[in-house]
Amino acid sequence: MIRPADFIEEKKRGREHAAEAIGRWVAAFMAGEVSDAQMAAWMMAVLWRGMTPAETAALTAAMAASGERLDLSSLPGPHLDKHSTGGVGDKVTLVVVPLLAALGLPVVKLSGHGLGHTGGTLDKLESIPGFRTRLEAEEAVAQARRIGLVVAGHSERLAPADARMYALRDVTATVDSVPLITASILSKKVAGGADAVVIDVKVGSGAFMTGEAEARRLAGSLVATGAHLGLAVHCVLTQMEQPLGRTVGNALEVREAIEALRGSAEPDLRACSEALAAEALLMAGMAADEEEARARVAGVWTKGAALERFARMVEAQGGDPRVVEEPERLELAPVQAELRAPAAGWLARLDARLVGEAVMALGAGRRREGDAVDHGVGAEVLAKVGQRVEAGQPLLRLRARDGEAAREAVRRVETGVRVAPVPAPSLAPVLGVVRNPTAS
Repeated sequence: MIRPADFIEEKKRGREHAAEAIGRWVAAFMAGEVSDAQMAAWMMAVLWRGMTPAETAALTAAMAASGERLDLSSLPGPHLDKHSTGGVGDKVTLVVVPLLAALGLPVVKLSGHGLGHTGGTLDKLESIPGFRTRLEAEEAVAQARRIGLVVAGHSERLAPADARMYALRDVTATVDSVPLITASILSKKVAGGADAVVIDVKVGSGAFMTGEAEARRLAGSLVATGAHLGLAVHCVLTQMEQPLGRTVGNALEVREAIEALRGSAEPDLRACSEALAAEALLMAGMAADEEEARARVAGVWTKGAALERFARMVEAQGGDPRVVEEPERLELAPVQAELRAPAAGWLARLDARLVGEAVMALGAGRRREGDAVDHGVGAEVLAKVGQRVEAGQPLLRLRARDGEAAREAVRRVETGVRVAPVPAPSLAPVLGVVRNPTAS
């Protein structure tokens, strides 16, 4: 029998927990033997004192073991998943998963709905009429076996400890603990049957990690914890100072993803997608080095095979397949308002967080679980950082349901725009890759 006060005291004093003790702690919490207050106190101690990679791995394993595990053994390995820490205009999953399927690497991608200023992959897909994101485990695996990909929601039966612990973190200011973030991300991947994960760690104003140093710390924790668990983890650090690509908002982003799969990807979206897909191929042993991996990704992209996989996924999950050939079928909000350049010069800043918050306020996101989502509202990015602009030139087009909402969205973003009198450098889409030093 674990004594909660003793366990909390141990971490409060900065001592290392035994793996078995962490397992008993999580099990006792799920059994009601550890109260919410006691778990919250322990997580605050973790925030201040930290955890070793071995402790974080034990916590991850215990959280994954708190529920069911998806059986992917009928699929050829490795069983790869992809994760993003969340960004503004982040439609990378809609591009990367079809690319990998077209390359012969099946992917069962378990995603979530958006909360806050970053969009959720499921919200984007649900803008397609009829698209189902709730699939039973057997159905999801059968679809991946048949067409090579599935993007669906997390089952509440997978890593239920994570959901309960995250709800406490959200109200006790312990969300930003690196060990707790690591365990939250990886426990769902382990429970989802993955044995390899490529993670898009966003860096910048629109990301959870606003600085590169803290993003690298998280990436290092994810990689090290994965190594302890026998889970291959590669992290790609990508830019999130401005929105990714040219759109923000659910239907708008699906439209852009379809165009990208046709070969018309914006340079930053293409760079991020290729980097993540290449890492996946390296992890799967399907390329000898990064150069070969990128060449393979570029080759399948050019042939349009990934778009065909995306279309098959839409149809398999009940969506209207006509949207792939006719993206204009995805309904957009009718009212438009533009944010214009205050002066001539070079666009030096277009704050991703403010754009994300403006689009969320229009109805594209949620402030809390259960909020309704408007799939048709959003923003179109008309100029990117580093680009020459003229006074009065449209920089951003907001789509809303009424004029006042559109004008308010413009006002929200205005303070996040800066035009410089001298050339401003463009933002590098990919900042680096963090892998286990022993990885091939």
